[in-house]
Amino acid sequence: MDTISPRALQAWLLDEQAELALLDVREAGEFGLGHLLFAVPVPYSRLEFDLDRLVPRRATRLVLCDDGLSGVAKRAAVHAEALGYEQVGVLEGGTDGWRRAGYRLFAGVNVPSKVFGELVEAALHTPRISAQDLHTLLVRGERVLVVDGRPLSEYRKMNIPGSVCCPNGELAYRISALVDDDAIPVVVNCAGRTRSIIGAQTLREIGLANPVMALENGTQGWALAGFDLERASARPYPAPSPADVLTARSEAVAVLAARWGVRSLDRDEARRWLADPSRTTYLLDVRTPEEFASGAVPGARSAPGGQLIQATDQSLAVRGARVLLVDHDGVRAPVVAQWLRRMGWDAHTVSIPLGADPGLRGASSTVESLLPLPAVVGLEQLEAWRRDGSCQLIDIRSSMDFRRGHIPGSTWAVRPCFEQAVRMDVRQIVLVSDEPEMIRMATREWGRVRPDAALYRLDGGYRAWVAAGGRPEATPGNPSDQEAIDYLFFVHDRHDGNLEAARRYLAWEQGLVAMLEPAERGRFTP
Repeated sequence: MDTISPRALQAWLLDEQAELALLDVREAGEFGLGHLLFAVPVPYSRLEFDLDRLVPRRATRLVLCDDGLSGVAKRAAVHAEALGYEQVGVLEGGTDGWRRAGYRLFAGVNVPSKVFGELVEAALHTPRISAQDLHTLLVRGERVLVVDGRPLSEYRKMNIPGSVCCPNGELAYRISALVDDDAIPVVVNCAGRTRSIIGAQTLREIGLANPVMALENGTQGWALAGFDLERASARPYPAPSPADVLTARSEAVAVLAARWGVRSLDRDEARRWLADPSRTTYLLDVRTPEEFASGAVPGARSAPGGQLIQATDQSLAVRGARVLLVDHDGVRAPVVAQWLRRMGWDAHTVSIPLGADPGLRGASSTVESLLPLPAVVGLEQLEAWRRDGSCQLIDIRSSMDFRRGHIPGSTWAVRPCFEQAVRMDVRQIVLVSDEPEMIRMATREWGRVRPDAALYRLDGGYRAWVAAGGRPEATPGNPSDQEAIDYLFFVHDRHDGNLEAARRYLAWEQGLVAMLEPAERGRFTP
């Protein structure tokens, strides 16, 4: 493994030719408090599976980053090399070294996508409407279509009363099923700002005749204005637009995509891209999760289009890679691709008709076979061990899940913290999780932390224990906020009625653009 200086890394980040994956291996709460602009979060607790998914080509140049003190990046580098990655480096001094070298750190999550959304509004003057003005229109009974551009899971948490869920990646495909009058204003909202902006601008750029606006500050702005939100709304997103409308829409989308250099590959060329060992090519399906589950191209990964734009770093990590987007309608993938190109990604499309044999295959995972599961222990044996004090239960679920309920007497820990959490006086360690992948990755750590202890996993995990009649223990203060390094309070508190947190979040989002260096800003073409 190599040590990479901040100056060398900055030069690599601004090089648009060579492939590079900059991965921050701290946990989500630590990452969100301050990270490099183009760093992609790959928590050490999820390292092997996220690394395999986000950096599929083993010859890709990797730079791993931590805070410069914990040593987690060096540990992660050892595991990356064991998985076959050929060019692995660690950022000298981590985030602290980056800051001391004179470069900025950015708080929050999905920062490049949020920066881009703010740049779009500034460059294109996307129309917006305040919560107060929208509320006035709705109280008057005027016809207004309010479209929530977030995924259904977020929409169900809270939404503008009367709004309809239609994720941003679905807008071009479904909007005409929602509005039958060109005079009706369309307002797009999200929880904050940037998905509202991108959704509204998408409708404007595909030529929707209606007046289109973004709701300023989204559901947070609505709550800050003193208005109530709906909770647990069950309204699903609409069916696709009628066929004749989609035909016209695809023509407008094709013009927009061509303007931004999006190519539509035939299947032969797409196969050559995917088989090229010298380049990373992502194959992403931008349709809804339900459509993906009903049938998808082998090796393609689900990346619903709206979230792919808004949270690009959850699906794409290799700068300089090619991105191949799949749909079956020729509308959704080109819209998403042109936004990605404006964000600096080499994105193109391949459209696969429903029921057709695509003849394509994306990268397949090999990491699972390298991470064996430990032996299973049943509830009866577990209780016997607990009675004689010979075992320790380590709960590796999320810190917030542990707070809500866990097996009494268990200890919460994530992978970077195992050394601090484990007892030295026990003969057996039993891991508790409902995700086999988390168990597999945690298992790799115990050969270093407690090679003398026998490692097991609880049969069926926490859910099986509850189903068998276990009575969970809730500990709202354990782990403490400081210990809960996998949770970013800065982001999540705003959704739980904390209006001050919402104000801070919106101020943070609007302040991102001012933090950019000119060269960083030049990576975006809003």
